[in-house]
Amino acid sequence: MSSRVTSSAEQPHRNAHPGAPDPQRVESPAVAREPEAWTGGGRTLLARRLALAIPSLAAAGGLAWLAGLAYPAGGSPLAWAILVLFALVMGWQAFVACQYVYGLVAAILGDRAKSVLERRSEAAEVPAASAGRTAAVVAIHAEDAVAVFARLRVMARSLARADAHDIDIFVLSDTRDGAIAAVEEHEFARIQAWSEADPALPRIRYRRRSENIGRKAGNIGEFCRRYGADYAFMIVLDADSLMTGAAMTRLVQLMDESPRTGLIQTVSYAAGRDTLFARIQQFAVRLYAPLALRCLETWQGPEGSYWGHNAILRIEAFAENAQLPVLPGRAPLGGEILCHDIVEGALMVRAGWEVRLLPEMGGTWEEMPTNLVDLLGRERRWCQGNLQHLRVLPWAGLHAASRSHLAVGILAYGMLPLWIAFLGLASWQAARTGDLGLLAYGLTGHGAAAHALAALSLAVLALPKVLSLGHVLASPGRRASFGGTKALLASAALEQVVWVFLWPVLTLFTAGAVVSTFLGRVVRWETQDRDDRQVSWAEAFRLQADAVVVGALIVFALVWAGNAWLGLWLAPLALALLASPAQSVWTSRADLGRAARARGLFLTADDTAQAPELAELAQIRGLPAAPAPVRTAPLEPAIWLATDEA
Repeated sequence: MSSRVTSSAEQPHRNAHPGAPDPQRVESPAVAREPEAWTGGGRTLLARRLALAIPSLAAAGGLAWLAGLAYPAGGSPLAWAILVLFALVMGWQAFVACQYVYGLVAAILGDRAKSVLERRSEAAEVPAASAGRTAAVVAIHAEDAVAVFARLRVMARSLARADAHDIDIFVLSDTRDGAIAAVEEHEFARIQAWSEADPALPRIRYRRRSENIGRKAGNIGEFCRRYGADYAFMIVLDADSLMTGAAMTRLVQLMDESPRTGLIQTVSYAAGRDTLFARIQQFAVRLYAPLALRCLETWQGPEGSYWGHNAILRIEAFAENAQLPVLPGRAPLGGEILCHDIVEGALMVRAGWEVRLLPEMGGTWEEMPTNLVDLLGRERRWCQGNLQHLRVLPWAGLHAASRSHLAVGILAYGMLPLWIAFLGLASWQAARTGDLGLLAYGLTGHGAAAHALAALSLAVLALPKVLSLGHVLASPGRRASFGGTKALLASAALEQVVWVFLWPVLTLFTAGAVVSTFLGRVVRWETQDRDDRQVSWAEAFRLQADAVVVGALIVFALVWAGNAWLGLWLAPLALALLASPAQSVWTSRADLGRAARARGLFLTADDTAQAPELAELAQIRGLPAAPAPVRTAPLEPAIWLATDEA
């Protein structure tokens, strides 16, 4: 994710990029465009949003009320602090749980909860010729050029199979390193000669900027200024993106048929990596994301969000409304906006364009960090980028849905220091009083209020995973995509064990990133290592020494406190932190990931019914082949669309 932001009202031009609009000024769009939801459907959309907001607030309020009844703070400042922190962190968990309940209800409703655009995307019709040309743009910066151009070969062949004559491919390089640039140019010469030998293949072009103004957002913006007049739409891809020709042509058709739509965002699931860590994460996202995405699409309607890649944009709408100036002040909260995509989407919505999400289209993938160390590095970058949005929230004219997208991104990181504070203060109180109290969510309490608190707390903590698992188990097709019931249940159980040990490490690290951002530490945004990479013991101890120290301090404090129940309750947390380097080393092993796959663990649709594009990419890059498809039942049409389950 990346996003860039604005200058203040007092100095709207001094810090702005050339041609950037003043975000505090709301201008009328060139053409009046009333979003579908507000022309007769506004009440329905409002009702959908209230259906999420009211239960979330009720559950959060119920948790706070029961906590106050079961463990009254009295006049103790410590007890009051713990009660407030408990209400905040568990209120957030209640909101998360309600999203999954909402998503399940929307999934059960089927077409009645889907947008017109999504229903059209699922129709089995031959894409019509587009009224204009489309550019599929791949923005890169010091990436592995061989891997990037391997993906381009796969996408070019897929476009040729889809008979897509109106889509050109652009590689937009921001690489400064001369040696890496030379490899890019060599790979481009190879792929150009290859594509010119077959007239059915799309045209592939390469351009490298001499100045990297504005990072990726500036790269895309420069393309719009230079080539935008020649193209109606652009499909934005990251260096690790892969999309089928069928998915691209379907997106072009949908944009052609939807003149009020400025952006359509697809869901790209991680695939193609073999470390144990990557395989577990690929499995978990496939299992738990669909209900949350269904919830998101249902309540946001035409006021969606942009995630920066694997999406199609109307160039006119983007170029006229999404050019962003620089935030006032110094980094990390000022300067160029790092997470620019969500802000660009919000400005397009503000200008009257619809921004839509297709949560189940399929045929689109990305890659992910293959080990815990690289994931933590990405989380630090995303943390700073999301916290910068604190200065975007007050902009004039933003729609409520856009402010909600920004606020949720901020709170997702802001809650983590609160979790640390809650656990620390509640543990201190438990050591002093001998009663676990709110630290145990009411499980050790007495009386009706404590019992109700325990039940509600466990419900909001467990519902996201329980509902997601139940949703998959209810469908033979969905079960088959995970390798069958036995493989799914075993993988889900092992993933939960891994999560118990991963959560403390992620929470401690990211909470530290939040605090360091507010203290002024600037994160360097460097190229990600996208290949399977095994972490050494030396690297793991060097980068995660703080987690080990905190784990050791917790053990020392528990021994000093001498409370057996407190020690047992916090033992998993302390053990997870102490074992943090071992987690990084062991889960970064690709041989363990392949062994898990061979035993039917952590399978996804990309293993059980692999798309031709993924198989071709693995073959080009010389990666180990996936096992033979494991289909115990036919996949459902709603899941198997455009050659992939979404």
